[in-house]
Amino acid sequence: MQNSEGRRSRPPEPSGSVGPRGGTPGRRLSASATKVLDNLRAQQRPVTLAALSESLSLHPNTVREHLDTLIRSGLATRTRKQPHGRGRPAWTYQATAAVTQASEYAALAVVLSSTITRTSAHPSRDAELAGEDWGRDLARERGATPTTPELARDRAVELLDDLGFEPRQDPSVQSSVRLTRCPLLEAARRNPHIVCNVHLGLLRGVLSEQGADPTGSVLEPFAEPGACLLVIPPVQ
Repeated sequence: MQNSEGRRSRPPEPSGSVGPRGGTPGRRLSASATKVLDNLRAQQRPVTLAALSESLSLHPNTVREHLDTLIRSGLATRTRKQPHGRGRPAWTYQATAAVTQASEYAALAVVLSSTITRTSAHPSRDAELAGEDWGRDLARERGATPTTPELARDRAVELLDDLGFEPRQDPSVQSSVRLTRCPLLEAARRNPHIVCNVHLGLLRGVLSEQGADPTGSVLEPFAEPGACLLVIPPVQ
């Protein structure tokens, strides 16, 4: 974590009255949303809203509502197509293995943070470096390629959603993202300078792998009631 002058500072001691909820989001789906999810899982590659609506014989607005539910639940991701020519590229949708990914992430992160705490002479910095390596690996697993800074930010937020952080982006402040859940909440409360720096490094690794500059990215642990605050600097 960095202060306004660019120097590293220790994360604040967490209080039980602030910060995100623990665990991962509940995933109770309606029959219609389940049908959309099943169709997404049957696809071999990301699919557009128009193609999905045609496949399901449903109105696009109806399908969009179900997709929004799946994305909020971490069961689907939404990414922009690479821009080609004029016009804003279409969104594409893809099912995820979010439940498995989130649980695997939590188990690995606990082991990692314990090892760093026990063996490192510079645990905060080493935690961030380990998170960066991890973020790059996760991004590569999802087929990351250099893209625009805007798309890189979207994909970083999508990955955090898949890992169970349930991010909420402020539509009026694109650089501000609230992480409303933490799959490692108890570990983060006990050892924020390790666990939270792993999370910051993970974000920076994802951004780097997507070709975006992670400089200036900041994670403010337990910043407010109900959330940690993630700041991804706006594109210049």
